[in-house]
Amino acid sequence: MKVLANDGISPSGLEKLEQNGFEVDTNKREQDDLVEAINNDNFGALLVRSATKVRKEHIDACPNLKAIIRGGVGMDNIDVEYAREKGIFVSNTPAASSQAVAELTMAHLYSIARGLFDSNRNMPKTGGSDFKKLKKKYAKGVELRGKTIGILGFGRIGQYTAKYALGNGMNVVAFNRTPKEVEIDLELPGIEAKKTIKTVSKEEVLKQADFITLHVPAQSDGNAVIGKAEFDMMKDGAFIVNTARGGVVDEDALMSAIDSGKIKYAGVDVFVNEPTPSDKILAHEGISLSPHIGAATVEAQDRIGIEIADLLIGEFK
Repeated sequence: MKVLANDGISPSGLEKLEQNGFEVDTNKREQDDLVEAINNDNFGALLVRSATKVRKEHIDACPNLKAIIRGGVGMDNIDVEYAREKGIFVSNTPAASSQAVAELTMAHLYSIARGLFDSNRNMPKTGGSDFKKLKKKYAKGVELRGKTIGILGFGRIGQYTAKYALGNGMNVVAFNRTPKEVEIDLELPGIEAKKTIKTVSKEEVLKQADFITLHVPAQSDGNAVIGKAEFDMMKDGAFIVNTARGGVVDEDALMSAIDSGKIKYAGVDVFVNEPTPSDKILAHEGISLSPHIGAATVEAQDRIGIEIADLLIGEFK
């Protein structure tokens, strides 16, 4: 089978596929050229990340396509059920990147708790002339230990985030669309440490949490999970991090909440209108920014590549 890895694949995943007789093309095709490339080169499998969209019109136009695999968690860029109705094998790699996304979430939490993202902007500009002024400005950070983290979405990534938060001495409250009770194993070397967490309502999480993180898919109705009404429920001076999907937090409501002081700082890895986020959110002084890199670690990409290879081999060999 010929495979188009349109958004790339790790060397280990590529090697494993080729060792098992798959012919893999890693040359990127632009969205408008995707259908033509699949049909002209007779690709039977398409590998994507978040950049490439696979909608009904693409599926209908590619009758020989047998598999679509999303390297990563969310599959909102693929019309999954429609593809499956057409007999196409559709899957993703949810376990492979969970740890990486959780670690980026924690990185943003530390960054916003101490204002490091803003300090890193201003120290190169005025650190030499206004050192004492900046020292005073950034001397009002807070500690994570002893604070309550509210986790919205308690799947794999949310549970990994809980592991790190518990390891930092935080209290954890969590909401999941389907209520669940989960035993969290902190996986500390040589130490047996477990904590059972039972999910509560979203309202309870918003009211209790000092820090809030989101680990939910894009909503099918297109609505935000967090908007003005939800910000109003939060503690004054709360912090929020979104490493899930652009649009699950209303960007305008977020900026207004920061401007009013309701939210102290935010960490944002995902944006509406990627790859061209709004200039307003990129320029906002209260937001720690990263360019959708939640799953982008060397280790996670290696795991994703291997898992993709295993999926194709298991299905077609």
